[in-house]
Amino acid sequence: MVIRTMEIGDYERVYNLWANTPGVGLNDIDDSKEGIEKYLKRNPNTCFVAESNKKIIGSILSGHDGRRGYIYHAAVLGAERELGVGTALVEAAISALEREGINKAALVVFFSNENGNRFWENRGFIKRDDLIYRNRDLRDI
Repeated sequence: MVIRTMEIGDYERVYNLWANTPGVGLNDIDDSKEGIEKYLKRNPNTCFVAESNKKIIGSILSGHDGRRGYIYHAAVLGAERELGVGTALVEAAISALEREGINKAALVVFFSNENGNRFWENRGFIKRDDLIYRNRDLRDI
């Protein structure tokens, strides 16, 4: 397995992985090729794919606002789970964020995604009961 920086040329294969991974929420704007290309340009050193035999078996998006790191769309192909792919991707993302001077990372997991929540908790990401997550669409999606 090779972990490498994600490139926009990976988009179709990565999007297919996300679309077929339970618990990954996608939308037409942010997760479009144009949306991901914008994200990769802003965060060129912090997004990764895992490859095996030239096949993408996992991915993770991470970036920051200069203060806090954020992780999105971590996914591993079902047949490749429990083999350390997800952990390797998380470690790559965390190391990249640390190199950019970021000291803390956050992420959002759907409440019903039991496997995802267990994965993140096992990697030291704590559940916060003192916060309410809010968002607002700035345009009709």
